[in-house]
Amino acid sequence: MYTLSIYLVRAILPIVALFSKKIRLFVNGRKSVWTTLSTHLDPQARYVWVHTASLGEFEQGLPVIKALRKQGYKVLVTFFSPSGYEVRKNTPDADIVVYLPLDTPANARRFVQMVQPAMAVFVKYEFWWHYLSQLHKANVPTYLLSGIFRPTQAFFKPYGGFMRRCLRCFTHFFVQNDLSKQLLNSIGFTNVTVGGDTRFDRVAEIVARDNHLDFVEQFKGDALCVVFGSSWPADEEVYLLYLNSCKGKVKFIIAPHNIHPDEIAVLKHNKQKLDRKVALFSEKDTLNLADYEVLIIDTIGILTKVYSYADIAYVGGGMGNTGLHNVLEPAVFGIPVLIGKNYSKFNEAKELVALGGVLSISTPEQFATAMDSLINSPDKRAAIGAINSRYITEKQGATKAFLSVCQ
Repeated sequence: MYTLSIYLVRAILPIVALFSKKIRLFVNGRKSVWTTLSTHLDPQARYVWVHTASLGEFEQGLPVIKALRKQGYKVLVTFFSPSGYEVRKNTPDADIVVYLPLDTPANARRFVQMVQPAMAVFVKYEFWWHYLSQLHKANVPTYLLSGIFRPTQAFFKPYGGFMRRCLRCFTHFFVQNDLSKQLLNSIGFTNVTVGGDTRFDRVAEIVARDNHLDFVEQFKGDALCVVFGSSWPADEEVYLLYLNSCKGKVKFIIAPHNIHPDEIAVLKHNKQKLDRKVALFSEKDTLNLADYEVLIIDTIGILTKVYSYADIAYVGGGMGNTGLHNVLEPAVFGIPVLIGKNYSKFNEAKELVALGGVLSISTPEQFATAMDSLINSPDKRAAIGAINSRYITEKQGATKAFLSVCQ
C-alpha cells in the first residue's frame, strides 16, 4: 500500500503542477536528477549522502556537512521540498545538490547504486522506506541527526509496525532530548545518543561570520531597530498597528515569509495598517533609506544577517497554524525575542519562554505592552538578551557528539 501510494502521487503530481508553481518546481526539478548525478559524481571520491526535507533541515545539518568535508568526504545533499532546493541548489557547502527522487523501489535502488555513499545522514526526520531499505541492504552506515520523537507518532502506536521497520535501517540515532531516547528505548532501540540539536552549533557560526549589510546600516542609523522575521498575515494583524502608534526613535524591518510581489504591494500600500514611510529592499539603490521608517525585505537569504542589527526581534509563524520559525537565529545575537501564542511543538521556544528570554504574546494589546516595556528599558533588553545568549552557548556540541561516533 505504501508503494502504491507513491505511484499514485507520482501520477497525480503532473496534473496538480499545472495549477501550482511549487508543485511544478517539485515535478520539473526531479527530471534532471539522474543526469546531474551521472555528470557530477566523482567515482574516486567518498560521498556522504545528507538528506534534508527543506531549508530549515539543511541549516540544521550544515555544521556536520562542513565538518565531514573537512575530513575529506564529498557531500551530496538531497532536498524533498522546492523551498529548500531552490534556495540552496548552488550552495558552496555541498559538492552536489539535487532533489530526492520519489521513494519508489526502482528510484531507491538506482540512487544508492549510483552514489554508493560511504554513509548516509537523515536530518531530523523523513523516513523513506525504500531508500532506507536499500541503504540497509548495501550495508551503508545510516544515521539520524538531531532527531526528535513524540509519543503521538506512529512509531509508538500498536499500528506503527511499518514505521518501526524503517527505524531498524538506522545504524545509530542522534536525538535532541532524553524523551526521544526513552521513546526509542521503549520499542527496543538502544543504539541512541542524546547529542542535542545541531542548530545551536549552526547559529553560533552565524554570529562568528561577517554579517555586515551596508543598506541596513544606512536605514538604521543610530535608531533602535525592531526586526519582524518570517512573518505571516496572522502575525501582521498583531504588530502592524503598533508600528503606526510607536513613539520615539525606532526603525522597523519586516521580512515576510511570503515575498510574492502582490502581497508585498498590499503590505506596503495599506495605509490603514501601515501608515509610515515604507521602503523595499528592491528599491534600496534608488532611495536614501535613512529617510524611511519601515523597510520591507522582499528577497530571501539575508534574514540571519538582518537579525544582527536588531535590538528586538519578533519571529513569525506562531500566531497562526503555519508553524513557528526559528527563534534561535535572532536569540543568538543576545536580544529579546517575541513570538505568537502557538509554540508548543517547538522545544527551544518552550524552554526560552520558561526562562524568560522569549516572550509569547496573543493579542495586539499584549504586543504593544511588551514592546513599550522593551523599547523604554535598555537594561531590560540586555537582561533578557543575556538569557538567550547563555541558553544557546550551553546547548552547543551536537556536531562533536555526532563526529565522535561517525568518523
